[in-house]
Amino acid sequence: MAIQSVVLKTIYVGTFIHSVSLAELQVLKRSAVAVDESGKILLVEHPVEASMLEMWAKEAGTTIVEAGPGQFFFPGLIDTHIHASQYPNSGIFGKSTLLDWLNTYTFPLEASLAKPSKAKRVYSRCVARTLSHGTTTAAYYATRDVTSTNILATTCHTAGQRAFVGRCCMDCMAPDYYRDTDAATSLADTIKCAEFCAKLDPKGELVQSIITPRFAPSCSRELMRDLGDFMAQSGLLCQTHISENKGEIELVASLFPECKNYATVYDRAGLLSEKTVLAHAVHLTDDEIALVKMRGSKISHCPVSNAALTSGAAKVRRLLDEGIVVGLGTDVSGGYSPSVLEAARQATMTSRFVSLTEGEEAKLSVEEALYLATRGGAEVLGLQKTVGAFEVGMEWDALLVGCTFVPDEEECDEDEDLLQAKQAVGGGMTPVDLFGWENWEEMVAKWLYSGDDRNVLKVWVKGRKVHEKPA
Repeated sequence: MAIQSVVLKTIYVGTFIHSVSLAELQVLKRSAVAVDESGKILLVEHPVEASMLEMWAKEAGTTIVEAGPGQFFFPGLIDTHIHASQYPNSGIFGKSTLLDWLNTYTFPLEASLAKPSKAKRVYSRCVARTLSHGTTTAAYYATRDVTSTNILATTCHTAGQRAFVGRCCMDCMAPDYYRDTDAATSLADTIKCAEFCAKLDPKGELVQSIITPRFAPSCSRELMRDLGDFMAQSGLLCQTHISENKGEIELVASLFPECKNYATVYDRAGLLSEKTVLAHAVHLTDDEIALVKMRGSKISHCPVSNAALTSGAAKVRRLLDEGIVVGLGTDVSGGYSPSVLEAARQATMTSRFVSLTEGEEAKLSVEEALYLATRGGAEVLGLQKTVGAFEVGMEWDALLVGCTFVPDEEECDEDEDLLQAKQAVGGGMTPVDLFGWENWEEMVAKWLYSGDDRNVLKVWVKGRKVHEKPA
């Protein structure tokens, strides 16, 4: 593409790291990415010549953003499963397992967000926290309350975060104070939320509604069928839970004896399709895996909450080998952290435990975990052509990641001012220390296993800067 034929607004210069396949991270050193005023990537130049940078710098209205030493650009992280309404309970799971935890901690908190002022307070903090950790896209569960759900949608849109926002549908097996009146009311309220999102963001460029039957035990057969019909009519995505906990699976079997397994419950209701996001999938049977694969449904792997609530260890390698699309979810507040990076590193740790019984091939590598956190998550949410990598035609959802340079004594004696400047440019004091000998592969591994929000210097969504680390 001839540079003169396009209108450039921002040129990002430095090292770009992204997944080109499940097993491969590509490192583009001394490169440039040109992004237009709509946030779309127009050009990826590798390597970039100094003369080209000089030419761009002279173009009126063009801004150049350059990564410094110890910094690199990385695609925005994608959270395919998070309960924004549960954010205040992060880290509070006590000694509970799933079903007890819902009644003890979750339902009371979610019900309290029917108060708009409290909902605004909780959602504003949750969205800000996820952005500070580099989450550019999130699939959110709100509450069963229409107003509360719409407040979350508005909060995401105002903050500039890509979001799929779902009203939790639940007309049975929930406390009287936190239950939909009946299937018809639940569907009607879901449609209200979908209409609100369509009005808030008519093109769906940032915020979209997502159909959200909480999970099979909390939904009647009639409600699930109604939601399945609405899914087919509207074309919206659907999110729910499946096979998270053995007690839950036994409950589903007792409630739906006519169904062969948990996945069949959703399939009979028309809720299992290529637009369905199934969270957890810890204990899927062979038959369920085959059915999920046949329907093209996607999986959100939530390793942190699976461990916190002692639900089990999902066999992600098996799912990937079957050709099932997998992304990562933080599952706040079953998960204790809103960081997708934390979910990625715990995915590798979980896979190592699985490998003790399933063999070495069960292990997930650094490259694979970061793929799940970006391109995998994008495909789970139907955004694989839009975000997840640095490619022409995709949109600029990105992080500027910075690490800390650690000077040695000899360098300090020679040029202390320069080293202090390097440290500041690299991101100041962060959890990731670089000693100068690390290659890019090693630097990325350090970031995965030690990094947190202190390494996230800037965040962009659709070309708009939505977060910057305080100086």
